[in-house]
Amino acid sequence: MRRRPLALIATGAALCAVVATGMPAASADDSTSPPIYLNPHYSPVERAADLVGRLTLAEKAQQMNSNIAPAIPRLGVASWGWWNEASHGVAAITNSTSNPPPATNTTSYPVDLAMGSTWNPDLVHKVASAIGDEAREVMPNNTENLDFYSPTVNLGRDPRWGRNDETWSEDPTLTADLAGQYVNGLQGQDENGKPPKSANGYLKAVATLKHFAANNSEFNRRTGTSDMDQRTLREYYTAQFRNIIQSSSPGSIMSSYNRVNGVPAAASVQLMDTLARQTWGFGGYFTSDCDAVYEIQGGHHWQPPGASAPLDQYGRTAYAITAGEDLDCNGGYHDASNYGNTVPDAVAKHITTQTGVFNENDVDVSLVRLFSARIQTGEFDQEGRVPWVRDARARLGGTTWVNSDANKAVTQTPERIALAQQAAEQSLVLLKNSPAAGAKDGLLPLKVPAKGSYKVAVMGAYANPSALFLGGYATYEGPSGVAKQVNPYQGIKAAVQKINPNATVDYYPGVTGSAQDTVDAASVAAADQYDVVIVVAGTNSGNSREDVDRTTLALPGAQASLISQVAARNPRTIAYMETVGQVDTGSFQSQVPAMLWSSYNGQEQGAALADVLLGDTDPSGRLPFTWYKDQSQIPAIGDYGIRPTSTSHGRTYMYFNGDVTYPFGYGLSYTRFSYSNLHVEKKVDANGTVHATVKVTNHGDTRGTTVPQLYVSTPFEPAAKERPAQRLEAFDKVSVDPHRSTTVHLTFPASKLAFFDEASNRYVVDPGTYQLRVGASSGDVAAKADVRVDGTLRPSPSVVTAKPAQAGDAAQGIVQRVTFDKGAVIDPQLTVSMKDESVYGYVTKGQSTPLPAGMRVSYRSDDPRVVKVEGDRVIRTVGSGVASVTATVHSDEGTASTTFVVRVP
Repeated sequence: MRRRPLALIATGAALCAVVATGMPAASADDSTSPPIYLNPHYSPVERAADLVGRLTLAEKAQQMNSNIAPAIPRLGVASWGWWNEASHGVAAITNSTSNPPPATNTTSYPVDLAMGSTWNPDLVHKVASAIGDEAREVMPNNTENLDFYSPTVNLGRDPRWGRNDETWSEDPTLTADLAGQYVNGLQGQDENGKPPKSANGYLKAVATLKHFAANNSEFNRRTGTSDMDQRTLREYYTAQFRNIIQSSSPGSIMSSYNRVNGVPAAASVQLMDTLARQTWGFGGYFTSDCDAVYEIQGGHHWQPPGASAPLDQYGRTAYAITAGEDLDCNGGYHDASNYGNTVPDAVAKHITTQTGVFNENDVDVSLVRLFSARIQTGEFDQEGRVPWVRDARARLGGTTWVNSDANKAVTQTPERIALAQQAAEQSLVLLKNSPAAGAKDGLLPLKVPAKGSYKVAVMGAYANPSALFLGGYATYEGPSGVAKQVNPYQGIKAAVQKINPNATVDYYPGVTGSAQDTVDAASVAAADQYDVVIVVAGTNSGNSREDVDRTTLALPGAQASLISQVAARNPRTIAYMETVGQVDTGSFQSQVPAMLWSSYNGQEQGAALADVLLGDTDPSGRLPFTWYKDQSQIPAIGDYGIRPTSTSHGRTYMYFNGDVTYPFGYGLSYTRFSYSNLHVEKKVDANGTVHATVKVTNHGDTRGTTVPQLYVSTPFEPAAKERPAQRLEAFDKVSVDPHRSTTVHLTFPASKLAFFDEASNRYVVDPGTYQLRVGASSGDVAAKADVRVDGTLRPSPSVVTAKPAQAGDAAQGIVQRVTFDKGAVIDPQLTVSMKDESVYGYVTKGQSTPLPAGMRVSYRSDDPRVVKVEGDRVIRTVGSGVASVTATVHSDEGTASTTFVVRVP
């Protein structure tokens, strides 16, 4: 009888496993059972291995193209479009070999940066889950093209980056906590990263983290190199990827266009294999950015060390695949060559790469990863087994969704619209709220009288557009979708007149011209006729987008001048800025009593803004970035250093040593909070957990929401160590009734205090007395306490991976394989990553290190009829079929294991 199967190649990537039910194993000549790849009683990776073994090399190559992997009718394999988008709503659906067309009339939620300012992981999970549900409704047959190139988790380290609206924050911890919940929600996992029982072992969709790594400048993103020391790479630019891999098991990662320290990311063994797979336990597949494999040759003209010339189209394919690049996104910037038409020739050329000799076994390893992902969505199984399909079709009520306005925006349900509004409300950051002239309290919330005269003017090019700008990678909204949008003017007018039907709410353009470069004099002249004026300013894709960085932080055109001129005529002027990121407010900040900010805030942005302005919702957004005073304070955008130097203030709240307009984490409320009674254990071991509690008190007369933030500094270390001024380690978002208090628990593993030591190539916790600070932002120290941390990180195994090969492979340059000869002895070529991220065993060619002394390994086969383990040490293939071998490493400090698949023809 067959044992319970294990789902994945590598440990640490707990995507879904299909539970075995005791059905007899199917062998290659067993005609009584379905083929293994169609048998759900096998694990996804075993099924994928069987399917890949049935393909010709030419068929395998075609399956490695994202646009589109063609159907294989003889095996019942449908065509599959890998390139789809869903960062803030289902936005693109691949249907051809060209770039994917936009989805039409799907729900548009706030962009990543706006969701970042919510500081609310629970809310992110709800939004992403709703996006995943809608994805199932609109994708072909509710079963195909279920991979999404989202979320972007590059850090917002420079406000001029053209894609800052796609980032979550400038901080690795905040980004990982939020974007990790996006992955969980989209893939149908709970907030702990586990698939619920109701999923029956299937993924709702596949999330793709992008762009790995250090790809934060558009002007050189396809041809430049992001250079930094290993400490900066590990502690900052890749830390959020590591954390999300370990907490949420994303199905995919997209490599970036750029080089990292001179090596194209799309061919980087260090990034894809050594770090993501071997060190952190990533078990999914890698895709290139579109078309980063082409750029190895076309943009970078890369000549690897030891190569006699820059790579051609066959060399780039070989180097990328052997580094771990499983899928070629063959749209975007490209030539006529791609994996689909170069892999067979590259195999025939026996190209020596940085890992070995490129061969069909390398292709098989990539194909198993790709088909495992597809199998995990339920594509190959009876639809009654896959609850995501059943539920999606039930929600559609028997209709077939079409990608045109004929769909009548049917998937924009009242529940999703309400969720989009809730997310938009929580993303709004109240930057300033002072009394207007002669008043006692802050101008906000507005106090609209229930009757009598009350006049509101709403001004600005972004206040009342015919259709909203929704940010990058947004759905296309046809007439049916636009009808469900609420812009700022519409939202404010409806909310004010709901309170006072006789109130006047007028719209003025504020600025004119295609570049918004002229202040409309009539708008300014009318300003003093109103009880309050709300100026809505913003940016759009004309100012900042993919391929275009900002050159200035100034509000585009004459918008800043409009705010100043209106405020000069009416002291009750509110400025709301909906932008790609930080903007320069210096020219008007002192003139207006109230300012709010968000990034692109989704289709319900107007209703959300109105609720916050009128006090129906307490503003609870907090800045996910440092709001610099002036762009001259920050280094050149192509400089990827983050620590200060003799000529640079550094970057982010962790290192920046200049003056700021608003600190990271900043945001006001309509009530007053205090943090007190910070309690923490006085001494913690480096392998333990830091537990802190703080009392949060609402001193106001209204219920409000706040975000207590816990920062840690290392005052005992000398300046020469270049430690950050502080690091965010924990936070929570809590609502408190008026004149009430609550105790908030903030915890984090002490191992997070470690820094990467380049000399020993591992993480080390500095022993000493750390200072914990709790406050409302990185600039606020409301309470502080000390904790002594001693000890070293326990040398326990954390991640085990395998590159199984058979006798004779090394002489041929074969590094790993899926298909083995009958009677072959298998060398698992294990790699072990320890808790401190030191790596032992087989790493890559020329970089192997013996396992630590005292560590032993045991093996187990789940089907001894295919693979037999002799004496717990020798692994031998004995019969046809597919089996999984589990390798477990044992040490005095613990155990860890991995599973690899073996196919025997």
